[in-house]
Amino acid sequence: MSELAAEAEKLDAADELAGVRKRFVLDDVVYLDGNSLGALPAGVPGRVEDVVRRQWGELRIRSWDESGWWTAPERIGDRIAPLVGAAAGQIVVGDSTSVNVFKALVGAVRLAGEDRDEIVVDATTFPTDGYIAESAARMTGRTLRPVTPAEVPGALGERTAAVLLNHVDYRTGRLHDLPALTAAVHAAGAVAVWDLCHSAGALPVGLDEHGVDLAVGCTYKYLNGGPGSPAYLYVRRSLQDRFDSPLPGWNSHAEPFGMRPAYEPAAGAVRGRVGTPDILSMLALEAALEVWDGEGVSIGAVRAKSLALSDFFLRCVESYVPAGRVESVTPAAHAERGSQVALRCPDAGDVMKRLIERGVVGDFRHPDVLRFGFTPLYVGFADVERAARVLAEVVR
Repeated sequence: MSELAAEAEKLDAADELAGVRKRFVLDDVVYLDGNSLGALPAGVPGRVEDVVRRQWGELRIRSWDESGWWTAPERIGDRIAPLVGAAAGQIVVGDSTSVNVFKALVGAVRLAGEDRDEIVVDATTFPTDGYIAESAARMTGRTLRPVTPAEVPGALGERTAAVLLNHVDYRTGRLHDLPALTAAVHAAGAVAVWDLCHSAGALPVGLDEHGVDLAVGCTYKYLNGGPGSPAYLYVRRSLQDRFDSPLPGWNSHAEPFGMRPAYEPAAGAVRGRVGTPDILSMLALEAALEVWDGEGVSIGAVRAKSLALSDFFLRCVESYVPAGRVESVTPAAHAERGSQVALRCPDAGDVMKRLIERGVVGDFRHPDVLRFGFTPLYVGFADVERAARVLAEVVR
């Protein structure tokens, strides 16, 4: 056994989160793609069966009331809230991330007022966020200004209405400075919108603490909600009475069953709802979030282990992989690192294919990036050591 393998055993033995792994359905594959799709929590299949067979099959329409279907978007939002540093009553679950980005960004422009005619967007963002931002700018008559997060403070001014940023860069795993950038946006009199897809469930966010105005995120990555599980929208409490959603649906009406022709928004985060929620996937997500229950399973503990895992992985890569074969594009500094490591590799597509064939699952991003995501609730140090060792064997 190598020194690093022996060290991995000791680290796993001392890991306070090691016992959480049994709450997931896993095999002997090293799964480092939770930053794309989280593993299946063990409690989800039984819950979904109950929802389908009993709640839908037996209670049918009664389940909107008796099984709590109608209140699920806010109830599950309140379960997500502590994981992103928000008090209850500010998050509603439903729709896709893209739809929620549209709601948040157009809502932000409306909050900013007519005299501000520019939307600033992260030029390195996940493509869909950019597409939505471009469409929102056209629809609201604003000008779109793409800049890198580092350039944001210098791009802000009296024209800035809203700023859409990613907390973690999906390619490189770089963690952007949410507190400082939010403060800069506010100093310019603009509205801050954050995409938390690659940070929620992996590291502290502090939405309330840092005064974030609006935020969106998916739930199928580090929150393990399942493929296509519904996203969520955060609206800061002090803005809720002024939040004007561009998608006013009957679910967000003050009197949804009044069927009135005129729209009157409901109070609170509920006005972020649109149409009938996707109950099957929403209740699967609710069951998935139960893995966070129990003493010691905190976002702080998860962050500490995430950094330890990625540090150890980088050490193993440096030790095992031939010099010059791969290059980390993820920042070394903890304050600038999310919960993934991205390695530049000239033949990355072929390398990832061979890694997967040998039981190490990460993913590939065009043209030359290997991504390895670390979900501390079920990834251990022995997994990390094995992944680096197999990577070294594959690239030799």
